Amino acid sequence: MPGFVLLARDRGDGDSAMRIGYTVTKKIGGAVVRNRLKRRLRALAREILPELGLAGHDHVLIGRSDGVARDFQALRDDLRRALGKLGR
Repeated sequence: MPGFVLLARDRGDGDSAMRIGYTVTKKIGGAVVRNRLKRRLRALAREILPELGLAGHDHVLIGRSDGVARDFQALRDDLRRALGKLGR
């Protein structure tokens, strides 16, 4: 199971800038765990969204409990796969 859920929405305002948001609920763990997961999600987005993100869209990464312990390379592959599905 992936460590996050990716949502993307076309803003339809003619601006080609990509925006990104992150959310991790308290169900995942305490503040330290949630912030660690958000840092991991931010690192993924900085690395991958400039090349594979959808222009003019808002992207939201919703952290899941598996994302805390999941290997970073696996998270990277998950995000590439998710963005590939959105691009179709």
